[in-house]
This record gives sequence, C-alpha cells and structure tokens, in this order.
Amino acid sequence: MVTIYRFPAVRPAPGEAQAIAAVPYDVVTAEEARAIIKANPDSFLTVSRSDAELPDLPPHDDRVYERARDNFHALLASGRMKKDDRPAMYVYRIRQDGDTFVGLCCCLDTDDYRTNKIRRHELTRYDKEEDRTRHIDAVKAHNGPVVLLYRDADHLFSYIESLIAGNKKPDAEVTTPQGGIHQIFAITDPTTLDRIERRFRDVANLYIADGHHRAKAAVNLADRKKAAGERTDGEIGRFMGVLFAHERVKIHGYSRLLTDLGKYTLKTFLADLNKQYTVTPYGKVDGNGYNIRPHIAGPEKYHIMHLYLEGKWYECTRPIDPTAGPLNVLDVAVLQKLVLERMLGITDPRGDARLQYLGGARPVADLEKLVDAGKYRLAFAMQPVRVGTVLSIADAGGVMPPKSTWFEPKLLSGLVIHSFD
Repeated sequence: MVTIYRFPAVRPAPGEAQAIAAVPYDVVTAEEARAIIKANPDSFLTVSRSDAELPDLPPHDDRVYERARDNFHALLASGRMKKDDRPAMYVYRIRQDGDTFVGLCCCLDTDDYRTNKIRRHELTRYDKEEDRTRHIDAVKAHNGPVVLLYRDADHLFSYIESLIAGNKKPDAEVTTPQGGIHQIFAITDPTTLDRIERRFRDVANLYIADGHHRAKAAVNLADRKKAAGERTDGEIGRFMGVLFAHERVKIHGYSRLLTDLGKYTLKTFLADLNKQYTVTPYGKVDGNGYNIRPHIAGPEKYHIMHLYLEGKWYECTRPIDPTAGPLNVLDVAVLQKLVLERMLGITDPRGDARLQYLGGARPVADLEKLVDAGKYRLAFAMQPVRVGTVLSIADAGGVMPPKSTWFEPKLLSGLVIHSFD
C-alpha cells in the first residue's frame, strides 16, 4: 500500500504558464538552457538550471543554488507564480504526436521510497544526487516532478480521466514548440480527494519511470534534516510525483554513441562483432522515425540492435536465451557485456568518456548526423524495452544498465511546484 497526499501547489498565475513552463532541467545542456533563457527570460530554467546564467562559475558553486532560490522568490514576489490557498491534487494531461497521456500529480512519502514501496530500476550517480539535493534545499521546493507508474488493477486510470471529462477547462495550458499540449486541472473537492486517496491505498507499489535522481535527492534532504534534529513529518518528508498507469506510457530505445573502435579497424570490428551477433546490411532506414523496424522474422525471439558505421546501417541479431532472467534478456545488457565491455573495454558505462547516449525521442537521422559529422565513430540504435519488463526487474530488485529506457511523456517544469518552506 502506498500513500499519496494532496498539497497546495505553487503554480503560474493565470496567463503566465506559457512563458514560465520549461523543459526538464536534465534534457538540456547549460549552453542550450542559456539560449532558451536569452530568448525567454521568464523561462523556469532560470530556477531549474540557474548555472546557465552563471557560466563563469563552477556548476556546483554555492552561488548557483543561491541564484536558483533568488529567481524562484522573484517569480513569487512578482505575482507571476502563486501558491494555491488550499490543498489539491492535479490532473496532468499531455497530447502529442497523436497520443494522450493522463497522470495524477500528488505528493509521496519518502518512507515509501525507503521501504521499497516506491521501486526503482536504475542506479543514481552521487554527483547528480548531490546537485539536486542542494538545489531543492536552497529553493525549498521540488520543482521537477518524478514520473511514476502503477499497475492499474482497479480502473484507476479511467477514474482519473473521468475527473476531467467533457469540456472541463484546464487551469493552465502550454503548447510546446513541437506541438504538444500540456494541461493542468486542479482537483480541489475534498470528497473527491478523499476518494482518490482511498483508491490508491490498494496500490501495492509505485515504480519510478523518470526522475530517479530527483526522488533520491528528496530522500537525502529529509534524512539530513532528521539527522540535524529537525522534524520531517510534514512536507519536507514528501516529494512530488505524477502517477501514470503502466500501460498508458510509451518507451523508446536509448541509443549508444562511441567515439572510436578501440584496437579495431572497420574490417576487424565487423568480423569480431559477427562472432557475437549475426550482422547483416540493413539498407536505408526511415530517418524520421524514433525506432528502426527489424527485418528479421520473429523479432521477439532475438536480441536486436542496429549499427551505423561508415555511412551504412547493419542489423545485429542474437537469439534470446529462454532461460535468461529479466535483466539478461535486455538488449542493452547483452550489448554492454559482449561488445562494449568484451570488445571495446568499456567497463564503466556510467563514466567512460568514449560512450555517450542519445534519448529515444530523437529521430534516427540525428544519429546519422552525429556520426557523419565525425563527432562519433559509430552508433547503436536500440529497440524499446517493454514496460512490463521494467516493472519485473524493479520487483526483483534488479538494476538496469544506465540509459536503458526513455519514457514518454516528458513533463514540463514550472507548471506545478511542491514547496516546503
């Protein structure tokens, strides 16, 4: 049983959401954030990526976090963002690329994270944990929602969707440059909120899909406050999440890019790779697509990836071991063991500078451009993982390789904020 909480959110004042809402802090570089802020000084990136405004300082300098706090307070002082006068929950609806996603924004208990009622499938990096811990402590707010999944055994999705059925007008609406529409609906009726809370008591576990570092940072901060003798039974002991039914999200593959072939030439690399996989020329791919359609018959029986090297695509396939556990059936796990580690000597996929990643919501053509421009030597385009596989791995306490999943939808920052000051 998980516990969810209503809370009075800090939100953009009427008419301000379009200007304030911003992409998540971790999908843009400091340089990209700087360009966005220059074009739109009202962007919430001034809070979530305050380092972009201070390029001459180290990104973890105290003054960077102080700048985030000051920028957040300035938004409040100007009246452009306001705190709701009563606790609520918030339905977050996204429409993009022909899909509709509906989630429930609420607060979660850090104790549920500690006791593994809130489950995770990825390791976090200490430097990223520490960055977000210091950030939320300075701002006194969780300004980036954690995306979590639940198994919808009791038609929860239909119930949440019904709360905004008909012609209900959103409290805030933002259109992204890509044409996506993000809408927020405040649910304030106490009877309805009681019913939502009761229904979620029958949910045994939640699963972090996106935001492992944000969740761990919230827990870290609560632990530090407790160690300092401060109370943690209120808002400081909670963090903000948006809950989606697990069958109502999408996963894309997460591509790998490598700077070199190590000891190999083109010929010897393909020859050795062919000892691990069956490697066949693929031909032309649809560069506008997010995933490459396999040519092999019965793709569910194979590990599949697509290699781009020297201007050519290859399909690499290997039969799946029917006795393998959930982790070992992952394409990225096999790639890591047989190619990155065994052939290229990349034993630390979280830190080796030769290996970089490209999120799955980028067209395949972007991989080709990066390799063709000489920034990388080759690319591996991966197939998406099934959502059920991710949940099974989390249930078993397994840890997936870094950057195994790219979940959609990606939520905007600045539309709903959980403050605890």
